[in-house]
Formats: sequence, C-alpha cells, structure tokens
Amino acid sequence: MQDPSSVEKMESIREIFKIGNGPSSSHTMGPKKAANLYKEKHPSASSFRAILYGSLAATGEGHLTDKVILDTFAPRSVEIIWEPGIFLPEHPNGMKFEALDAQGVATDVWTTFSIGGGDISDNGQRESKECVYEFSTMKEILAWCEQKGCSFWEYVDQHEPPGLWESLSAVWKTMQEIILRGLDTEGVIQGGLNLPRKASSFYIRAKTFQPPVNRRPLTYAYALAVSEENACGGTVVTAPTCGSCGVIPAVLYLFKTEGDYSDNKILRALATAGLIGTLIKTNASISGAEVGCQGEVGSACSMAAGAAAQLLGGSPGQVEYAASIGMEHFLGLTCDPLKGLVQIPCIERNAMAASRALDAATYALMTDGHHVVGFDRVIRVMKETGHDLPGIYKETAEGGLAIEP
Repeated sequence: MQDPSSVEKMESIREIFKIGNGPSSSHTMGPKKAANLYKEKHPSASSFRAILYGSLAATGEGHLTDKVILDTFAPRSVEIIWEPGIFLPEHPNGMKFEALDAQGVATDVWTTFSIGGGDISDNGQRESKECVYEFSTMKEILAWCEQKGCSFWEYVDQHEPPGLWESLSAVWKTMQEIILRGLDTEGVIQGGLNLPRKASSFYIRAKTFQPPVNRRPLTYAYALAVSEENACGGTVVTAPTCGSCGVIPAVLYLFKTEGDYSDNKILRALATAGLIGTLIKTNASISGAEVGCQGEVGSACSMAAGAAAQLLGGSPGQVEYAASIGMEHFLGLTCDPLKGLVQIPCIERNAMAASRALDAATYALMTDGHHVVGFDRVIRVMKETGHDLPGIYKETAEGGLAIEP
C-alpha cells in the first residue's frame, strides 16, 4: 500500500459528538433527522410512507426505527414498509420517504441514507461539512505536532472555529449525567430479551475494592451505565456512535473520579479523541452497517486509548500508538446484535472496549512511540476488512451471535 495523501480537508470534530436519543445513531438518530427534514418540506401532506431497506430494515424494529419515524411525523399517519432483502447500491442503510395527498397518491419521493453517527447523505457517501483541517491523515498531523512541539489537542485548538471548548464542555457534562443516571437505574431493559441492568450492581461491588484494584471494575460499571441508558432509548452522546457510546465516557470518568484530573484536562483529552474519531470517519467508516462493529466499538476504543495516553502524559507518538492498538485488536469485529437489539453483545462490548483502551494506553506508554504499523494503515485495513465482511455480519442480525441457539 502507498502512503495516504490528503485529498480532502476534514470537518470539525464537533460532528463526531452528537447529543441525541439511542439506541442507534444510524437507525434512530439518522432516520429521525431525515424524517424531520421531510416533514418540514411537506407541511400540507395528508400522510407519509417510509420504505426502509437493507440493514436499516433488518434490525429497524429492534433499534426503534419505526417508533422514531412514527413519533416524528405525528400526528399525521405513516405507512412503514420493511425491505430487509433489498440493499440499495449506495449504502446498506437506505430509506425512501413519500408524501401522500388525500387520495394516497405520492406527490414527492426522496431517497436518502443513514451513514452512521447520526448523519444522512443522498448519495450514501460521507460529505464533509465545515472543513477546518488542512490534513486528513494521522501521519501528517503527527508530523505537524512534532515540528511545532504541540499536542494533538493543541492542533485541534488552533484549527477549530470559536466555540469548541463550550461545545466539548456540554458534551462532557452530558456524558457525566448519563453515567450517574445509569448507575442509579435498575430493572429490565425493554425489548424482549429480559436483560437486567448490571451497572448499579457492578458499581456497588466495585466500591468494595480498594484502589487501584477497583479501577477496572469501575470502568466496567461506567461503560455499562451509559450503554444501558442507550439500549433503553435514553439521551446519549455519539462517541462516535450510539452503539459505542459507553467507551469514552467510562474511560474519562475514571480519570476524573479516581485520578482527580481537572475538567480542562478531560476536555483536552476529549478533543484528541474527537480528532482520532474524525480521522477514522474521514478515511474509513464508523457505520456498523457498512464495516461491522469494528467501525463502532473499534473506533471508540481507538479514540479512548488515545485520550487516555494523553492524560497519562504520553507524547504525540505514544498517543498515536495507543490509538493504533485500540483499533488494531478489533479488526474484523462483526456487528451481530441478538434480535436486532442494541443489547447483546453491544452493551458488554462497550465495557470490554473501555478496559482495552486503558490497556492500549498503558502498553503504548511502555514504548517510545515508534512502531511498525501506523494508525493510517490500520484504518485503511479496517475499511477493507469491513467491505470484505459478508453482509450477515453487518448489522443485519442474520449471522454470528445474532442467530439464536
């Protein structure tokens, strides 16, 4: 493979962190955004029809896609048609909206795609919004940081438009609120699997251990708290998706509570995580329907590992190495939710990925940051691996763990 070159500028990292309702950024937030736009465009329509295709249809009911569409178009009625066997060529998450007159005749048709992270695109391709970065590869950004003597968060700070830190502060505040809410909530998660919430009991047990033994169990509890809130359709932050929203908050909250790190340091780590996630989003994908769970949980682990390495005093080279490790050991991870719900194995995977992020950061800090396989190559391989995965392993609930015994 040849070294990548910057063919396009990257958008703001603010696009990677979106506050919204779970359980899925691609199946809930994306369709909701599309439905809102279409509803505003047709205020006089008598009713609507929504046709869902491919992965969006295959796991739509478990991901509450129908509920969010019905709620968005209310009080007008919506006919929802499921087409799980039809994959439109542009993207696996296709959806078509039709505005109907009083006779039920379609007066307008719009086809668009939910491409991950709550974003939609009419051509199925990720199109940069507000491009603020002159580089779009880790190799170039790392060289810039080493030349300037700066950290990754300083690179972000110098390129983002005003309002970055206020935006990240709101994201961090929301993440903490989700953890506290999740730790305090018990009961069974809706959906039919009768899966009990575990965050509260994990937290109670973790508190019986003394530092530093308690840190790993606490990380599990924090990740579970967020992921369980997401599974119930609660308010979460895409990081970079709803399905992987528990990893980064768990790692950062551990540093705040057990390491007594200031909010300013946490926000700088969040900026670095956002940069890593935006690189992945630009050069590969964060959509489980497109590249499997490696694009969701793998990306979240990579982002959290880089953030943790920075908080632990790592150099830019060590941060890059940690981010590489975070993704490298999730390559090939399938997206195979049982019954199409964002519960099994999704919730547990968030806890494991948070723990692995800490391992990746620690491992990278034991080195001088130099390694053979760079971040850019790992991300290219992730994209290629995702495209090579059979469709049954990409959020269709037709293979892997999704097949019930």
